[in-house]
Amino acid sequence: MTALAPTLQAFFTHRLAAQKNASPHTVTAYRDTLRLLLLFITEQAGTSPAQLQIQDVDAPLVGAFLDHLEHQRGNSVRSRNTRLAAIHSLFRFAALRHPEHAALIARVLAIPPKRCDRAVVSFLADEEIDALLAAPDTSRWIGRRDHALLLTAVQTGLRVSELTGLRCRDVHLGPGAHVRCLGKGRKQRCTPLTSQTVAVLRAWLRERQGRPEDPLFPTSRGRPLSRDAVAWLLAKHARTAHARCPSIGTKTITPHVLRHSAAMRLLHAGVDTSVIALWLGHEKTDTVQIYLHADLSLKERALARTAPLDATPGRYHPADALLAFLEAL
Repeated sequence: MTALAPTLQAFFTHRLAAQKNASPHTVTAYRDTLRLLLLFITEQAGTSPAQLQIQDVDAPLVGAFLDHLEHQRGNSVRSRNTRLAAIHSLFRFAALRHPEHAALIARVLAIPPKRCDRAVVSFLADEEIDALLAAPDTSRWIGRRDHALLLTAVQTGLRVSELTGLRCRDVHLGPGAHVRCLGKGRKQRCTPLTSQTVAVLRAWLRERQGRPEDPLFPTSRGRPLSRDAVAWLLAKHARTAHARCPSIGTKTITPHVLRHSAAMRLLHAGVDTSVIALWLGHEKTDTVQIYLHADLSLKERALARTAPLDATPGRYHPADALLAFLEAL
């Protein structure tokens, strides 16, 4: 094998697994990125991945790969930046093992992420949430499961991976009712539950009759729901809720929209942004600023507190014909 192959293997076995204890999601994302990069180099250079040298992966080639992701594969700028972050992580590790390639590695690490527009977050209003929660057919087992899942998602703001990873033992319905989850960055957190959510989950656990280690929201075969399954059932219930609340049809409903909706409900209730960041498991409180930008009612209340500007509308006066002729030359 060449120098690149053992370095790549050590990156996954030593850096990610042993040193950083990276999550399976991180390992999978880095694996997919580097696999795409190796396949791209193989197509460009005609060299098998096992025969590549570190000097074969230079900055122009990495730049061409990023352009390929955007223009040929149709990746968004955010996806491009995520792929670049994985490549940067590999090359920072390679810099420790191969100082003889320091100049080449520095040029790759100097490739900047691309700036992108940040869209205003989408969230559901209270009447839209009520319509969505009423959509599942609670006369069926799957409908009762979906109702409990959607209510838990909207009230707690859990990420979809946290929601599907819940076990029966993670729900505590006694005094100080809460749900415990292992979130992003391997951070454990507890999220309190309202009395309505407690009542629904208590009925669901009684019907579920699962062992402590069983998934809280299983498939009909008892396995944990996948991310795609949650997205599918959410889209299905959103179509049903559209008949009761037509405004839902104007929004793309995803599991993350439920998380945004939970944050906006807390913001409208006057909860401090630092508490919302703690509630949602954000690493930085600055992340919560996106909800302030999305809250039009908050901006309208701020506008109502300001004094109106003393401005009168102007009147249009056509320009002199001779001057207009000279200016047009």
